[in-house]
Amino acid sequence: MPNRQGSRFEPRRAARLRQRSVAESVAAIDATRRTRYVVDGALTPAPEGVSIAESLTFANAAPQRMALSIFPRPNVDDITELADAWGLHPVLVEDLRNGGQRPKLERYGDVLFLVVRSARYLDEAEDLDFAEFHVLLRPNAISVICQDGRWIDGGDGDALPENSRDTVAQGDATLLDDGPLLELGPEAVLYRLLDAIVDGYQPVLRGLAIDKEQIESQVFSGDSAVTERVYRLSQEVIELQHATMSLQDVLELLRAGFDRYAIPEALRAYLQDVADHLTRVTTRVHELREALTQILSVNATLVAQRQNEDMKKISGWAAILFAPTLIGAVYGMNFDVMPELHWPLGYPLAVAAMVALAATLYIVFKRKKWM
Repeated sequence: MPNRQGSRFEPRRAARLRQRSVAESVAAIDATRRTRYVVDGALTPAPEGVSIAESLTFANAAPQRMALSIFPRPNVDDITELADAWGLHPVLVEDLRNGGQRPKLERYGDVLFLVVRSARYLDEAEDLDFAEFHVLLRPNAISVICQDGRWIDGGDGDALPENSRDTVAQGDATLLDDGPLLELGPEAVLYRLLDAIVDGYQPVLRGLAIDKEQIESQVFSGDSAVTERVYRLSQEVIELQHATMSLQDVLELLRAGFDRYAIPEALRAYLQDVADHLTRVTTRVHELREALTQILSVNATLVAQRQNEDMKKISGWAAILFAPTLIGAVYGMNFDVMPELHWPLGYPLAVAAMVALAATLYIVFKRKKWM
């Protein structure tokens, strides 16, 4: 049985964590992979139209070789070819065909499978957009599957250049611009990918922090629409927290395999640096969530205070109107025998009593700041 670490999750909002199947991708798209060869840490042109099996043969033919396959917009044929060339477990193939998974790590023999999620902040919509990546790693080869058709920076995956020597200058600098690190094998590419994803959380945190500051101003200005904005931003922070904390678990599992899989010291130090950055991110995410909880509590208190002030005013005016209403009700009962009913000064005195009582109550409530 394969050693499966991590777990799937049910997406909570279909508009944001869309569970999709590669089989539902546009079938008319031809193979979309981009193949990169690395020899002794240097990028080497890969033949046009090279198959996954051919790239794997090239990588295994000599030491210090590596093949990187990127699938910007994978279709069912891409996954089938990859599964056949790599000899993937059927359960793993099923995972590759399905999106909407939390970051996780699983091992199937000599194949390491990771799910990671990048994030970007959409300023106009005040929303977070997540992109899911499936990464397959084996000796001398690594494959990156862009489940959402986007690259790490949020750009269109189809914009990645075809196989060429100048690929690094055109779009893959994220993974392939450090020759000495690439000499350490496909784990170096994986760690660079994780580093880029973690670094991409920083602008997201800045955008969320700006929203938080704006919300604080709205709360104290008495904006009635702020509550919905607080809840919406809290939901974004919770989703980011789920992504970062799950990624922390992935890094812990990677570090747990250092000795067993003879990971070089240089890569261990690099992953530790990535873990340190992620720890700072998760700390800030936690602080944001706590701050939003406090803001929501303060807003509820302020709303209750404003409602209390409104109730005071309503109660005060009700009391002011009650005294004249009482006098008017007594003299409006139409009895023939009533004190001062036929007295010429009865009506002026009744009206004067109404005004005096109302004025007295108004002054009393005004001094108590109920009006």
